[in-house]
This record gives sequence, structure tokens and C-alpha cells, in this order.
Amino acid sequence: MNDYLIKALAYDGQIRAYAVRSTNLVGEAQRRHDTWRTASAALGRAITAGVMMGAMLKGEDKLTIKIEGGGPIGSILVDSNAKGEVRGYVSNPHVDFEANEYGKLDVKRAVGTDGTLTVVKDLGLRDFFSGQVPLISGELGEDFTYYFVSSEQVPSSVGVGVLVNPDDSILAAGGFIFQLMPGTKDETITKIEERLKTISPISKLIQQGLSPEGILGELFGEDNVKVLEQIPIRFECNCSKERFGDAIISLGKAEIEDMIEKDGMAEAHCHFCNEKYHYSKEELEMFKQEAK
Repeated sequence: MNDYLIKALAYDGQIRAYAVRSTNLVGEAQRRHDTWRTASAALGRAITAGVMMGAMLKGEDKLTIKIEGGGPIGSILVDSNAKGEVRGYVSNPHVDFEANEYGKLDVKRAVGTDGTLTVVKDLGLRDFFSGQVPLISGELGEDFTYYFVSSEQVPSSVGVGVLVNPDDSILAAGGFIFQLMPGTKDETITKIEERLKTISPISKLIQQGLSPEGILGELFGEDNVKVLEQIPIRFECNCSKERFGDAIISLGKAEIEDMIEKDGMAEAHCHFCNEKYHYSKEELEMFKQEAK
């Protein structure tokens, strides 16, 4: 099944909602970075939240999420935009633990709780919008919920989940974000709170074959959901050999000459997508001619 995201309203516009199936997207990230099971769950949750947050933007706007919890996976970095494109990585992909006391992957232990979640939005203005909150759980869903409530002052709920196979491949991944609009009725809030107590974990709903529409139907009741837009999503990196080549040129003639003399070649590595680009001695000589 293809991955995609939906934007919707619920309860006659009282609720703004997003839901996504991200199994293939998270699977691509896992393959690119060779993440082990617990690291896959952490990165997958962050990427899933990130692609939904990107869908809240417009046009060429984009955002960056950085999670630094002090845990063994190090930092998690995610970039996303309004087009359903997202990329991300963890500093240490080879992290896995025994299941926690709830029988689930111990994402909290991997991420840590002594740190921050930072969101930087590039909205095409002179200054970026930046919001930062302390991590409150390390499980990430709760942390993103706290970010929206604390930094953006929008009452929200974020659910993200990833199921990982024994061979480290991704079985199911997805998520939802819903936000209360001004004037939401108390009875509506009560209904949603009661439903959240009984609904199955988001990753289980995806594993059972539910679509993003089905996820919101489970949350609010199918008759209470109005889908506004459907967006395909994918792991997409804007790196290229040409872009890294320009970066090498910007180092200057002396630095490039040093590369030629010491190694006779160069290699560039993109942290976001794990692609590697190789430059021969002849290419470096050409770069040196262009450099200042």
C-alpha cells in the first residue's frame, strides 16, 4: 500500500486533523541508515511527526526538527516541507534494547529525557521561527504534543507509532495530529478524551490495514470527519554530487590542493540520506580552477 497523508476537519470544523500511513517512508529511512530496531522506532516516530508538521506549511516553506535527549542514539534531525517530502537521521543508528515494561520498544531509553525538542520553521521571511521545549517523556508522541501546547499555544494531541520486524525491516508506521480550534465544545473534547483511552495504538491500526481516513474515523467516528486533501509522502533528499562539488569549491584553492596532494580524491557523505559522492583527482583539479 502506498504511503500518504490526509488533512481533515472533524466535528463540523471544531477539530483540525492530520493522519498518515508512513510504513514505506520509515522503511526507506531504515534501509538508508541501517537503523536497528529501537533506533528505527525513534527515527520513524520523528519522521512521521515531521511529515505531518510539514503538511501544516504552505508553498516553499520548510521546517527542521532536532531532538536531543542525551540518550545513546544521540541527536535526531528531521527536515520536511509542505510537499510531503521528508528526510532524517539519528547520530547513532545501531541502538537496540530489550522491550520495556509494556512489551514495547524502549524508545524512551534510546532517546533520553534530559534535553530538548526544537522546531525551526523557514517561512520565507527574514527571520526563522524557532520554538524549543524540554523533553517530557522521550517517547516523542507526548513530546510533540507538549511542543504544540507550550510553544505554539495550540491544544493538540500527537500519536506516532512504528512496528519493527525481527529482521529490522518496518512492519507498520503511521500517526495522527489533531488540534482543537477556538470555541471547541466541552462535550466534543470529552468524547475525544474518552476515545483516546480506548483506541488501539496507532501502529497496530496501520498493521490492521487502516488507511489514514480510517484512523481519523476511529478517533472521531466516520460521520464526523471531512477530508480536505490527500498528499503523497516520500523520503526525499536535496543533496547531489553537484551541490557537494560547489561546497568543495567554496573551500578554496589551498584546501583543494591539499586534498589532491594527500589523497588524490575526495568523498562527500550526506548525513540525511547516507549517500556518498566520490570525486576523482581530475574533478578536484577542475574544482581548483574554479575556486578562489
